[in-house]
Amino acid sequence: MLSLWPMLKRIKHFWNSLGPGLVTGIANNDSSAVLIYALAGARFGLAPLWVLLYILPFMIAIQSMCARIGALSGCGLAGNIRKYYSPWLLVPAVASIVVVNTINVGADISGMAGAINLLIPISSWIIAVLLAVFVVGMVIFLRYDMIEKIFKWLALTLLAYGVALILVEPNWGAILQNLLVPSIQNSKIFWLTMFAMVGTTLSPYMYFWQANHETEDLRNGYSPVRVCKFRPVSRSIISGIDLDTRVGMIASNVISVFILALTAHTIHLMGSGDIQTLRDAASALEPLAGPYAYPLFVFGMIGSGILAIPVLAGSAAYALSEMFGWRASIDVPFNRAPAFYTIMAASVAVGLIIPFVGITPVQALFWSGVLGGMATPFLIALVVHMARNKNIVGTNRVPIPLHILGVGAFLMMITGSLYVIFA
Repeated sequence: MLSLWPMLKRIKHFWNSLGPGLVTGIANNDSSAVLIYALAGARFGLAPLWVLLYILPFMIAIQSMCARIGALSGCGLAGNIRKYYSPWLLVPAVASIVVVNTINVGADISGMAGAINLLIPISSWIIAVLLAVFVVGMVIFLRYDMIEKIFKWLALTLLAYGVALILVEPNWGAILQNLLVPSIQNSKIFWLTMFAMVGTTLSPYMYFWQANHETEDLRNGYSPVRVCKFRPVSRSIISGIDLDTRVGMIASNVISVFILALTAHTIHLMGSGDIQTLRDAASALEPLAGPYAYPLFVFGMIGSGILAIPVLAGSAAYALSEMFGWRASIDVPFNRAPAFYTIMAASVAVGLIIPFVGITPVQALFWSGVLGGMATPFLIALVVHMARNKNIVGTNRVPIPLHILGVGAFLMMITGSLYVIFA
């Protein structure tokens, strides 16, 4: 027993060292991502799995750049664009994140309400309103350190997808083979689904959220005013940020593999090949995977939704607030950052309306992934440039390999966007 104590202490220390990187990575598996990965597995089986492995280095590179920008400059992406770049770049960057995030918030709330409705026979509309009030209230009334702790523990709920996958007794050899060996189908719907997968994996809202939350994490010892100017940060802190980011992105993609493999081993093998509603994705598991996999899938969807909605709405609020020079922080009460919290609440409120204008949750979730992918090249280009701008990061420019991966991500996403537009 005594020999276990040092190991438990190391695990606790490691867990406590994780923060914005882990939360950002796990929040990336919101309802939109769950649906897109589930759709990919239902339509094409295990064939798309390799995308999740091969996109991981690009994902880590971009998020590492965003984390360094926030930590080293003292403010987020929008604040740095406002200070060092043209307004012609700032306005479309902020507009794209606000529009895509609002659509995502609405679709996520609708999807999560539908998941809860599968277990509790209450109107989905009532559940959606209660969820919106709960999530916004949590962010407004709790301090940052408490919110971060809640978010980190919510991250563990996504392990439910892994448990559900184990319960269906999958072919692990086939999963490993499809992870390592690319498999391509020459059809437009295949490439559109792959682009949606990449678009939701490299979600733009992650860039804004992590950059801003690195500034929240490092606020002690620095002026609370976000001056958007390089400030020295120790190498140990930079190393900790890099590790946190890698762990978060790897965890995100492992969860994505669980979701895709789960529907590949159930819905795809059943022969339906598609999902019309989020209810379909959860309900199909009950006869195929047994009574336990079904509630586990729903539990994972609820946990990811509660985690992702404030991240989506919060990243839009950070971007707009920094664009206009308003105070933006979830570590201060409402009366010290009223515009920031109002924008966050408004984003959630507008998102609630989306399911009632004739757009189904599945359509909204899928196309928000596609739209996010099309907005990504522009934002990646800005992030790559800022991560090498000495006014922002000083001498702590990202290493050349990460820079090359960032440029590669830009080229990949611009090529995919052109395909979606002209194919």
